[in-house]
Amino acid sequence: MKYAILSFGCRTNQADSCDLERDLRARGGEETRIESADVVVVNTCAVTSTAEQAARQAIRRVARLNPAARIVATGCYAVRAPSELLALTGLRPCSTVSEIVAQSPELVAQGFGHVNGCPMPGPGTRGRTLHLLRVQTGCDERCTYCIVPATRGRSRSTPIGRVIDQVGEAVAAGFKEMMITGVHLGCYGRDLQPAIGLAELLRALAAHAPGVRFRLSAVEPMDFDAGVVGAVADGAHFARHFHLPLQHASDRILSAMARPYTLDCYRKVVGNLLDACPDAAIGTDLMVGFPGETNADFEACVSYLQASPLAYVHVFPFSPRPGTAAAQMGGRPQGAEVRRRVQELRAVGAELNRRFRRRFLGSVRDGLTIEDGTLVLTDNYLRVRIPAGLPRNERVRVKVGVDGQPMTGVVR
Repeated sequence: MKYAILSFGCRTNQADSCDLERDLRARGGEETRIESADVVVVNTCAVTSTAEQAARQAIRRVARLNPAARIVATGCYAVRAPSELLALTGLRPCSTVSEIVAQSPELVAQGFGHVNGCPMPGPGTRGRTLHLLRVQTGCDERCTYCIVPATRGRSRSTPIGRVIDQVGEAVAAGFKEMMITGVHLGCYGRDLQPAIGLAELLRALAAHAPGVRFRLSAVEPMDFDAGVVGAVADGAHFARHFHLPLQHASDRILSAMARPYTLDCYRKVVGNLLDACPDAAIGTDLMVGFPGETNADFEACVSYLQASPLAYVHVFPFSPRPGTAAAQMGGRPQGAEVRRRVQELRAVGAELNRRFRRRFLGSVRDGLTIEDGTLVLTDNYLRVRIPAGLPRNERVRVKVGVDGQPMTGVVR
């Protein structure tokens, strides 16, 4: 069986796709192009209407390029609205990898069980040089704009022993850097017996995988406590790169979103983290156009960003998700005004990133070669282009030279 996988959405979705690929290989599958695949998996995202539209377009494109293929739609959109996908090509439900292999063409998969026995594919598979180490999925929070708790279910953590085994498999496959990921990573371990926390996982990883550098994917600010800060302050094991989603700088809007913190709390978390890791890149997410957002609320975002020590910001417009509380709220700003606000915040974010990059001109940073080996991802999330000559997945020390996107430099 020949297969192809298209993945949309978050790093957890990407990790799911990697696991699915391993399952298919264990059953004799061979990766190929869409046009020649027997099965094409479209791993969907439901976080915004744009993400769902992209999945529908991908499914139609696959059906056009390869009418004989079995098309499998999985992921959050397939769980949220299977009928919308069923209407595209007559897809049918399935729940396991075996059904992908055995069922008749065109089916929808809403979740997979994973099989063992196939070695983990090494760096370069699906274009990735960093291994995505998924340690948690699901979410118990109830942010009013978010559909993910309904599509991913309750929070579920992988026991530390199994996580350490997965790290060993990734090391054996050749990975030198791993990104720890989850849907609500900061609540890792609360569902285990006995309950533990994210800090305990991080300390265990540092102790059992001394030759690996770990990065954290997004951690909610209320979960980035003193224990987590203390664990990641060990630069030998953890990259100086952290993503703390703020979502909004107006306490009134944060309350409407059901986010369990204030802007002042967020400031303190960022300050504590930078006290421990002064050279860290800290990024965030900001949502524009949430129901009830006034000019004053928006200006609070502008004001905070302009004075903040953040290295980058992801700005995106509010997207009403059917079934969420925010979808029923009134007072949404007009579309043209939302687009203007998005552009303004993105401009501020671009200046933040320029300011951060320029801090490190002339410095020497640890990094890892990615892509074709001519790009280095530094420990603090700088992207530095270097001359050809090295393969991907090489640990290097790079001197940062000229600013740009990416920057340029030389290996020392």
